[in-house]
Amino acid sequence: MLNYIWAGLIISSLVFALANDTRDLTRDTYRNGKPLSVTVYFPSGYDPSQRRQEVEVEVSPATLAAYPGAETTLLPPLRWPGMLVVGEDGRELRFATDVELPEPLSTIRRVTSSRANDLRGVTSLDPGPGVLRATTTVTFPAVRFVKLNAITEAAFDFAEIAVTLALGLIGALALWLGLLRIAEKAGLIERFVRLVQPVLRPFFPQLPKDSPALGYIALNLTANVLGLGNAATPFGLKAMEELQELNPVKDTATNSMVMLLAMNTASVQLVPPVLLVAIMGLQVNQLFFGILLVTSLSLIVAVFAARWLGRMPRYRDTDPMRQAPAAEPTA
Repeated sequence: MLNYIWAGLIISSLVFALANDTRDLTRDTYRNGKPLSVTVYFPSGYDPSQRRQEVEVEVSPATLAAYPGAETTLLPPLRWPGMLVVGEDGRELRFATDVELPEPLSTIRRVTSSRANDLRGVTSLDPGPGVLRATTTVTFPAVRFVKLNAITEAAFDFAEIAVTLALGLIGALALWLGLLRIAEKAGLIERFVRLVQPVLRPFFPQLPKDSPALGYIALNLTANVLGLGNAATPFGLKAMEELQELNPVKDTATNSMVMLLAMNTASVQLVPPVLLVAIMGLQVNQLFFGILLVTSLSLIVAVFAARWLGRMPRYRDTDPMRQAPAAEPTA
């Protein structure tokens, strides 16, 4: 089901991006290939022998208004420091480096010069020696499919983040799963199950008595309550593994699995998460009662929703524990 949801979100985002990019091309939002009139100031006068000269570039509000949907709230003035660069391929005007720009100039700069973060374009400017002020035009590189390119870049960026997170979790998973294995061999899990069984059995009535899954569920919920996310993950995975062992229909979640997922998602936080403490420091204490109240209410809602949906005919009829095939008679 989640695969269909993700596929739907991806397709919807691509359709949205394509529609916006088509609108931009139809409206010619970025005026591709059309020059922009600017006024260039030379603080020390124009020197034809210099390949790089410091300048100031000014754009009039009327000129900027030629762009469809242009922002004019920052006007006037629009004047930025820049550089006139003379190369083998011609002259290039680079300006507005690391400053706030109105649209669509901001998007043009971001798309065409993301690394240097300056607005640049080709110009034919060649005034006479010593000139302090000159009017010219600058033509920016073409800008197309902005939204589609943004989605593609975001997909690659988050794929990199996902790999980094996965590699970072390997150590924590190995540590806590190893400790779980030791506790299981030492019989500590069985003792812990007997201890927590009276509390958790009402939430998981389908689990057999003394099931080790109850112990892993208790450890998982405890780690979440204490804000130990790295410890809660392996405990939750182990609990789901035990619940899957009891599941007669492997491709459908049982009520117990749904309840665990709901409680995990909205578990009570008695201790603020480690990341929040690292960000806010001692100020996180001001949020303690708010976190406790919100997570307690969310846990109540989650438990109620899981139990209520499990009793609805549509979901009750698809419960794997009710659909379990009857055992074949022995000869």
